[in-house]
Amino acid sequence: MTSTETIRAIQENIARVIKGKPHVIEMCLVALLARGHLLLEDVPGVGKTTLAHSLARSLDCSFKRIQFTSDLLPSDIVGVSIFNRQKQAFEFIPGPIFANIVLADEINRTTPKTQSSLLEAMSEAQISFDNKTYPLNPPFMVIATQNPAEYHGTFPLPESQLDRFLMRLRIGYPAPEEEKKVLERASSLHPAEELLPLLTAPEVVQLQDQVDKIFMEESLTEYLLSIVQSTRQSDLLSLGVSTRGALALSRAAKALALVRGRTYCLPDDIKELAPIVLSHRIMVARQTGLHQRSFEQAERIIRDLVDTIPVPV
Repeated sequence: MTSTETIRAIQENIARVIKGKPHVIEMCLVALLARGHLLLEDVPGVGKTTLAHSLARSLDCSFKRIQFTSDLLPSDIVGVSIFNRQKQAFEFIPGPIFANIVLADEINRTTPKTQSSLLEAMSEAQISFDNKTYPLNPPFMVIATQNPAEYHGTFPLPESQLDRFLMRLRIGYPAPEEEKKVLERASSLHPAEELLPLLTAPEVVQLQDQVDKIFMEESLTEYLLSIVQSTRQSDLLSLGVSTRGALALSRAAKALALVRGRTYCLPDDIKELAPIVLSHRIMVARQTGLHQRSFEQAERIIRDLVDTIPVPV
C-alpha cells in the first residue's frame, strides 16, 4: 500500500470505534506523524481515553496508560533504581514512560513536580536518571487528557508544559445517529480491543521521515511567521507564540499534507491548523476581561488574527 492508503486504513480502523469524528481522528494522525504530542481536553465520557486506546491498538507498538493522581510521584513515571544483591549494584527499572504511546490520563490532577518529569521525555525523547541518559524508542508520543469543566483538586499545566504539546483537541458530543451506534455496540469488551494493528513501529518512523520531505514554499513560511508575529504584537494577548510553536505549526502543516496525499503544503493547511496548534501556547491579556486559560477565547483570537494576514497567492 502507498502511504496515503496506509494512513486512510488507520483512519478507517479508528473510526470503527470513534464514531462521527473523522476530523479528530485525522488530527491525531497528524500529531503522530509530526512527532508531536497531543492534549485532549473535553468533558468526561466523550471518548478521550478510548481515542488514545484506538490509536495505540491500530499500531503494533508498546502502549502504557498512567492514571495521574495527586499522590503520583516522578518515579512512578520515569522508573526507580533498585539494589540488585546478585550484582551488588543499583539497577534501573524503567517506568511506563518507556513505551511508544503513553496515555497520561487526567494529567492536571497530579502535582507540578510530577508533571515536570515529562518535560525531558516530551522535548528530547530521552530520560535522565542517576547521571545516565536513557533514549526512548521511536516512535514516542504522549497523549494527555484533562477535563476543563471541573478544576477542584487539579494543578493547571504551566505554559512550559503546554508548549510541549503539538496540538490541543476537543472531541465534542457525537451526533444522535452516531451515538445510537455506540449504544447498540456490544459492551462485553472495551471497544478498542477489537481493533487489529496495521502498522509496526519502524513503518510509523518511515511515515514520520516522509513528513520531513514535504515541500513548503518560502512564501508559506513567511505567511506562517506573520501569523506567529501577530500573536506577539496583539494587544489582546499577554503572551505570544514561541519559536517552538512556529516549528510545531510548520511540522503539523507538512504532516497534514502527507495525510491528505500531497507532497506540498497549502495556505489552507496552515490556516486550518493554527487555532489547534497555537491557542494553548498563548495567554489572553487580563485587561480584556477574559480568563487567562479560556482556550475557546484563545482559539477565537487566533482565528481573527489569521484572517488579518494576507494569504500568499
